Amino acid sequence: MPPSAAAARPRLILASESPRRLALLRQIGIEPDVILPAALDESPRQGELPRPCAQRLAQEKGAAIAAGETTPALVLAADTIVALGRRILPKAETEEQARRCLALLSGRRHTVVTAVTLTPGGGWDKGRACERVVETSVAFSRLSATQIDALIEQGDWRGKAGGYAIQGMAAAFIRQIGGSYSAVMGLPLFETAQLLRGQPGGWLA
Repeated sequence: MPPSAAAARPRLILASESPRRLALLRQIGIEPDVILPAALDESPRQGELPRPCAQRLAQEKGAAIAAGETTPALVLAADTIVALGRRILPKAETEEQARRCLALLSGRRHTVVTAVTLTPGGGWDKGRACERVVETSVAFSRLSATQIDALIEQGDWRGKAGGYAIQGMAAAFIRQIGGSYSAVMGLPLFETAQLLRGQPGGWLA
């Protein structure tokens, strides 16, 4: 990248503490300057549908971080939701929650909605706010009680939407994916790259 292009860029802030999102960004050659998660209540609103919920949360995360910046910055924020029809499944925090999620997903197809946003902050007036929303269809095989026990024991369900991590042991039970694998992990790489290419500063070729 030409030095002039790098000098013209604002700082890139990743508004997430997720190690998966950081690893995905690095996979496409992007290293954020700052990692600064937004401390927001991520609970769905009463009657809120999956896609609008993911969009709202990603926008709110980006806006919250951008509003606190005093030097030019571009905030990358994302939110991932696992949905069965209109029902939003929780980010599992307990074994009981994870078991309930896995029992619901067993033998069924569900949708993973991931919204990603870029929000200028700190007076960077050359950038523009933009977003993408990606929906991916994921089908689980039917899970036996023993298989659910194994997934719970493995432990990578903690804090995961729908109680599973596609890059973990759950991959052995996912029979079909229609859409973006990286979006299910938490960050749709193609769409994120498109957003960055659309910003001034030569982010990606």
